[in-house]
Amino acid sequence: MSHRILLVDDHQMFREGLKSVLKSETDFMVAGEAENGIQGVELSRELAPDVVIMDISMPEMNGIEATRRIHGESPGVKIIILSMHTEKHFILGALKAGAAGVVVKNSASAELVTAIETVVSGKTYLSPAISHVLVQNLLDSGDADTGGKVLSPRERQILQLIAMGKGAKEIGYQLGISNKTVEANRMQLMNKLEITNMVDLVKYALREGIIEI
Repeated sequence: MSHRILLVDDHQMFREGLKSVLKSETDFMVAGEAENGIQGVELSRELAPDVVIMDISMPEMNGIEATRRIHGESPGVKIIILSMHTEKHFILGALKAGAAGVVVKNSASAELVTAIETVVSGKTYLSPAISHVLVQNLLDSGDADTGGKVLSPRERQILQLIAMGKGAKEIGYQLGISNKTVEANRMQLMNKLEITNMVDLVKYALREGIIEI
């Protein structure tokens, strides 16, 4: 079964380059193209793609805002942000908006196939060139306060698997529970810790020694 992909970038030549890369992959099909964030949101509603490849800097609506809207309407759509920027606030902004991956734009062609395969499997993909920026932020002192909440062994187990980037299907198979139960446990865990996004959840897991870098 082919994964349907929506390309959102304001440069036609760049989109053509991405299509050329994806054309050689039998599991991928470019379902549509948009040249700005507004069109990207509209086409995402219309086409219901599996993956959106989104430029971060575009006229009319930037990629982070478009990602936030698409993720809010269709959480199951995997969004990969393409960015020339490696600054912390761009990376974290993309992830907090709901992106499943961030790829440095000048290496997009070489990494794109790997990034798509990673996010459709339920994991997060970050270009090696920017992963150290996120790691450094995870170690910053300004982590979210979780109020000293005590987690049960099962909660710690689920948190560990989530923070390691495993998807609901993989976690459910490993623990012998349904995908719906995994999602319910994830929401319960985040509510208990008063955490609203995956970035802070991974920070907590690192700080508590539940996972290691």
